[in-house]
Amino acid sequence: MGGDSSSTIRLHGCSTDDIPLSSSAQTPAFLGDDLSSSEYDQRRMRSVYRQVLQSYHQFHTRIGTLGEAKTRILSYTPASWIEDVGGMKLGDYDVPKTTSLVLVGPKCSGKSSLINRISKVFEDDKFASERAQVTYNSSVGDGTYFLQEYKIPRGSNSFCLYDTRSLSDVPSINIDMIKHWITKGVRHGEPVIRESDSSSLRDRIKCKARKNDCQLSENRMVNFFIFVVDGLSVLKSMESDGDVEKQYTQMITTTFNCPYLSFKDDKAVVVVTHGDLLSLTDRARVRTHLGELLGVPPMQQIFDISESDGPENELIIVDMLRYCLEHADKNLPHKNGTRNKVFRMSVSACVYLLVLGIAILSVYLHMHVHRASDSEHDVAVHRASDSKHDVAVDWHSIRHLWLDD
Repeated sequence: MGGDSSSTIRLHGCSTDDIPLSSSAQTPAFLGDDLSSSEYDQRRMRSVYRQVLQSYHQFHTRIGTLGEAKTRILSYTPASWIEDVGGMKLGDYDVPKTTSLVLVGPKCSGKSSLINRISKVFEDDKFASERAQVTYNSSVGDGTYFLQEYKIPRGSNSFCLYDTRSLSDVPSINIDMIKHWITKGVRHGEPVIRESDSSSLRDRIKCKARKNDCQLSENRMVNFFIFVVDGLSVLKSMESDGDVEKQYTQMITTTFNCPYLSFKDDKAVVVVTHGDLLSLTDRARVRTHLGELLGVPPMQQIFDISESDGPENELIIVDMLRYCLEHADKNLPHKNGTRNKVFRMSVSACVYLLVLGIAILSVYLHMHVHRASDSEHDVAVHRASDSKHDVAVDWHSIRHLWLDD
C-alpha cells in the first residue's frame, strides 16, 4: 500500500461505510464472479475495523484477569514457555540467561516512554523515578544514542528491554543497524554510530561515552523485536497527500519488512503510541491501516498503548509482553550439537557400517588366503609323492637278481 490514498481508511465517527479499497486483495472463489476483488476488500476492511473498534469497549470485561496475567509474566523464565515440537527437548536449545526484547522505531515514536510505562506496571514502588531518559523537546534533545538495557522487573534476570537509537529516514541504514544487532548481539552502553553520521555528531557521541567501556557489559542475543510507531504520525500520513507525511509510512513499511526483523515466519510485534491524543475511531483506523500496510493482524499483533494510566492500559501491556515472550521462546536457536543431531547420527551409523564391512571383508580375505595356501601345500605334497613313485628302474641291469645265469 505504501500510504496510497486508494488504500486509506477514511472513517468519521463510528461509520464504516466509506472505506476506500485496495486492489491488492484477491476475491475468494466461493464468492463467485459477482463480487469484485475491490468489493471483497472493502467488506474485509470494514469487518476488521469493526472488530478493532469494539475491542476498545471489551477490555473492561477482562480487568478481573489483570492480576493473574501479571503473575504469569512475573513467573516467566527463559524457555519456560517453549513448545514440545519436533522431538526437541529443552536441553537441545540455546537458552539465554535473560530473554532480550529490543525496541525499534522512528524518532519521537515513544520508545523510551514505553519502557517507563512497562516498567511501572511491574513496580512495587509506584513512586519510583522513571528509568529511561525521555526526549521532551525533539528540536533540542539528542534522543537515544546508546543501547540501554532495562530488566523487567528491576533486578530480575527473566527478561529485559533494550532502548535503541531512532530509525533513520533511509531504510538501508536501518537494515544495516538491525542486521548488526541480530548477527553480533546487543550490549548495554554500546554507542550506535552510523556511517552517515557527521564528524561533529560522532565526536559528541564519543564525548558522551567518556571512559565507559561497553565491552565490560554482557553481550546478549536478540530474541524478539518490538516495533514502535507514533499513531499521530501514521494518521497524518493517512490523511495527507504530501511527500513528507507519506515518507513516514514508506520508511516504517520498508524497515518492518526487513528479514532481519523477523524470526522465521514470525514478524515483530507492533506498538502504536500516543493514542491518547486520538479518538477511539482514529485509533481503530490507525491499527487497521497498519495491519494492511505491514501485513500483520491488527487484533492480535498490533497493540495500542497510550500514555494514560489505568488497568485497561496495563492489560494491553501485559498482553503485548506475553505475545513477545511466547514468540521469543518459540524461536530459540538450537545448540550447535543439536542442529546437526540427525546428520551426526547418520554419519555415525555410516562409519559403524563401514568398519563392520571392512572387518567382514578382512575375515573373508584371510580365510580365502588360508584356503589358497592349504591348496598349494596339498598340491606340493601330492607332486612330491608322485615324484617318489615315478623313480626310473633299469630292469635289464638287475635281472641277475632273479635269473640263474
